[in-house]
Amino acid sequence: MAYRYGEYHDGPDPLAPPYDVRAALDEMGDAILSGSTPVHALRDLLKRGLPGAGDRRGLDDMLREVRRRRRELREGGRLDGTLERARALLDKAVGQERAELFPDPSDEARAREAELDSLPDDTADAIQQLSSYEWRSEAARRTFEELRDLLRREVLDSQFRGLRDALANPDPEAMERVRRMMTDLNDMLDKDARGEHTQADFDAFMAEYGDLFPEKPRDLAELVDVLARRAAATQRMLASLTPRQREELGNLMTQTLDQAGLSEQMRRLGEALRARRPDLAWDSTERMTGDEPLGMGDAVTALEELADLSRLESALRQDYPGARLDDIDEAAIRRAMGRSAVDDLEALKRVERELEEQGYLLRRRGKLELTPKAVRRLGETALRRVFASLDAGRRGDHDQHDAGSAGELTGSSRPWRFGDEQPIDVVRTLVNGVRAGGLRTAGGSPSVALSVDDFEVAETERRTAAAVCLLVDLSYSMALRGTWAAAKQTALALQALVASKFPQDAVQIIGFSNYARVLQPDELAGLDWDMVQGTNLHHALLIAGRHLDRHPDFEPVVLVVTDGEPTAHLLRNGHSAFEWPPSPETLELTLAEVDKMTRRRATINVFMLAGDERLKDFVDEVARRNGGRVFSPSADRLGEYVVSDFLKVRRTRRH
Repeated sequence: MAYRYGEYHDGPDPLAPPYDVRAALDEMGDAILSGSTPVHALRDLLKRGLPGAGDRRGLDDMLREVRRRRRELREGGRLDGTLERARALLDKAVGQERAELFPDPSDEARAREAELDSLPDDTADAIQQLSSYEWRSEAARRTFEELRDLLRREVLDSQFRGLRDALANPDPEAMERVRRMMTDLNDMLDKDARGEHTQADFDAFMAEYGDLFPEKPRDLAELVDVLARRAAATQRMLASLTPRQREELGNLMTQTLDQAGLSEQMRRLGEALRARRPDLAWDSTERMTGDEPLGMGDAVTALEELADLSRLESALRQDYPGARLDDIDEAAIRRAMGRSAVDDLEALKRVERELEEQGYLLRRRGKLELTPKAVRRLGETALRRVFASLDAGRRGDHDQHDAGSAGELTGSSRPWRFGDEQPIDVVRTLVNGVRAGGLRTAGGSPSVALSVDDFEVAETERRTAAAVCLLVDLSYSMALRGTWAAAKQTALALQALVASKFPQDAVQIIGFSNYARVLQPDELAGLDWDMVQGTNLHHALLIAGRHLDRHPDFEPVVLVVTDGEPTAHLLRNGHSAFEWPPSPETLELTLAEVDKMTRRRATINVFMLAGDERLKDFVDEVARRNGGRVFSPSADRLGEYVVSDFLKVRRTRRH
């Protein structure tokens, strides 16, 4: 096969490695495990950028660049440059004419000087009056023509970016071509308004006048966008001048267009553009603080760019309802920051798309949710963090050694007992038979006679099954105290630990506030606290008890994470009753469920996240009745405490 290589012109870097969205999920996980929702975590990721993918810029970096560019433009010049230069050329022409008239002693020369003395202060009126003046000085005449050419170029450039260069040299044919272009453009817009315009019409227009439009629009809609943005910038420039400057420059523009025979066509075009793009800021003002005087065309270009940057800044902030990355105009990004920024934006858009396509995010009823696949990964991350905080002496596997049939061989053996399902240790069984005198020779071949007492089984590590209940307080106080994020991380870590290391266990995570409910693994990461009153531990223990009763042969493990005493209980009709301070009935019913757990041989270990005296009294009573332990970890060590305690509980004695 033959390959051909050419110069790289545009588009994403073809050699850039694809972005691993698992890294994006891990970045989101930091926020989610700290209590953020998936939607907010994703938005925060897009604002920060994508590390490890060529260090793609995020929305915040782009926003800083846009604001820097806006500041540079505002400080780069002032808007009255054309007026200043027009006045300077006018004064120069009048001075040259006076120099020519001064040596002449005739009355005609004095009359001309008087006419020059009576010129109005308004630059436009003065130019209008001098348009019929017969110059004595050839130098003054050339200066005045330079002034008129300047105004013609600047006024037309303020409307069409490509006309200043086209009209650099005075050429009647060039002006006539501009007139034809304006007429054909307005006719094309009228035809489009009637629904008769075709792409062929536009292509024919661009074939004839394309050199006047450096933006190279591909269709009429793009051309209208280009012209409307520039026309709106021209209006903003006029609105940003002082009233005196605005009147003077406006008169100059009107006068120039009249002399060029373009007033009517420009009026038609302005009305059509404003009707098609009323969303543009036509009449707003912009403050320019620089010292450099800008020509009219350059001033309009600066204001046009400032308007683009203002809209771009609003889109990049993404702080309005329903904000999406698709709202960001890629063309505006390219104009403001170049091609690389377009690639960065596309990478950000691809992250959300890939997270869904690769099965980490699910959009359900307009809401972004984590899938079980994503929750498993975040749980593993939380678990790694927990184990990273454990000291070396408390690490390692938590399996128990027992003569079970499952697990790895320990290297030792024991006598076989009825009911054992462990593998037979063949070598030691034969050795026992030989030692007992069972070696025989029959037909020249040795054999060993074995009895029941000779058999030994290989000892293995066995994992006993447990019914695990983690009861997590979801009440509003958990968020107020800043402990909710730690509780969620702990639930995820325990879920991941059981799923990966103890698949035979039956784990149930129960959240409780005014009511209690079973939490499914796929909703843990996106779980939020409940803004309700009530800590209904009574209901949570009822649900946990049913889970333990469904697994009577499993080792019961009950862990409670809370920051407050019970303030609610479940009524017989299924409703929740809240009262603070806790009513005697709430405490009585909750402790009754604690007693039922004790009869099930389930030890309740409580992880207390607050130091309230009433809570201490309650958990001390739970410990006295049940025999469980009470822990008071800080929020950042909650996961370590819960996982460590679970591992200890899961260790059983050697049979």
